[in-house]
Amino acid sequence: MDRLKSPARLMIVSDLDHTMVDHHDAENLSLLRFNALWESYYRHDSLLVFSTGRSPTLYKELRNEKPMITPDITIMSVGTEITYGKSMVPDDGWEEFLNQKWDRNIVMEEASKFSELTRQAETEQRPHKISFYVKKDKAQHVTESLSEILKKRGLDVKIIYSGGIDLDILPQGAGKGQALAYLLKKFETEGKRPVNTLVCGDSGNDAELFSIPGVYGVMVSNAQEELLQWHAKNVKDNPKIIHATERCASGIIEAIGHFKLGTNLSPRNVSDIAKDGENASPGHEIVKMNLLCEKWRRAEVEKSEQFLAGLKAVYDPSGTYIHPSGSEHHIGEHVNILKESFGDKKGKQYRIWVDGVLATQIGSDAWLVKFDKWESCGEKRQGCVNTVILRKKDSDRLTWVHVHQTKLEQSGKDDWLL
Repeated sequence: MDRLKSPARLMIVSDLDHTMVDHHDAENLSLLRFNALWESYYRHDSLLVFSTGRSPTLYKELRNEKPMITPDITIMSVGTEITYGKSMVPDDGWEEFLNQKWDRNIVMEEASKFSELTRQAETEQRPHKISFYVKKDKAQHVTESLSEILKKRGLDVKIIYSGGIDLDILPQGAGKGQALAYLLKKFETEGKRPVNTLVCGDSGNDAELFSIPGVYGVMVSNAQEELLQWHAKNVKDNPKIIHATERCASGIIEAIGHFKLGTNLSPRNVSDIAKDGENASPGHEIVKMNLLCEKWRRAEVEKSEQFLAGLKAVYDPSGTYIHPSGSEHHIGEHVNILKESFGDKKGKQYRIWVDGVLATQIGSDAWLVKFDKWESCGEKRQGCVNTVILRKKDSDRLTWVHVHQTKLEQSGKDDWLL
């Protein structure tokens, strides 16, 4: 959060499974569309928050499985854990708040008396969250009975049923909605409350997000019946909440446009990305060039000298490129290397995405840009940290003066291209 000196232009708070991440989209296209949009137009002055029922263990597993970018804030374990940044620094104040009228041992003792409850994996049992599975027809009885018992024992708890099977027991002050309210209050205190906040969800444990005053909300088209019923009963007439016509991340993109919160045209949806020179921002330039490289290797652009000449014009002839292996080249030589790789990933699940694009202006016409670049091909994935110097060539173009790549993580053959 400290990277923003003023209030965020937009804060997106999104659930992950079946909201930001579409588990029925084998190519992850909607997620990749969102990634490109965010890094191009929003990363520099906005905040991305992932709010998930997953524990830290399962959250990290998902990040290894899907082409996800890094959020500024991560809310996990159904709103019981808040962490910041790439290193996931915990919010100690939130932990102290949740300790009020909460005793994990008493909750476990009483819950164990219900034969209808099946304990979830140990990774899902957290300091302020105890999780079970329960059949749908037993859920209401168990929830009401257990709530009454725990109240008599002096605890103030919240029981959330979602997904038609998951039952989570939390402190009363916890939950996705309360975690968001806590963050907004924290921003308010610092004089940095986001200009606009968009919440996104698909299931019952996301309902609280839509109850926060003043936020925009989108229920993705594939939202579960439990959330749609809650919406119809509680906030049906709220014009700031919509049920999208698109699935998952595509529904989030749809909502950005519907509420006029900013551009919602992802670079991945631009028909001729090579000619898209309207935005000369560093973020857009980084996304565009990496997307062009992906399309070239997938043979999704025309193989022509004109295309290669256009790429070469972007690089400063005297610039340098340091490969992840440590070898150093003239930056323009990369185009010659790229020329030989046309179509080498055709028909394969090959994708490139960038993450955490951070640009710092170091002169009147120059920027130092840092970001992580990832390539995946099937189940293989490799990543590298990039440091790039861009200089404005004219009113429409940015020139790549220097590129330094350092291996972040890799799997399989080392076949890096810029």
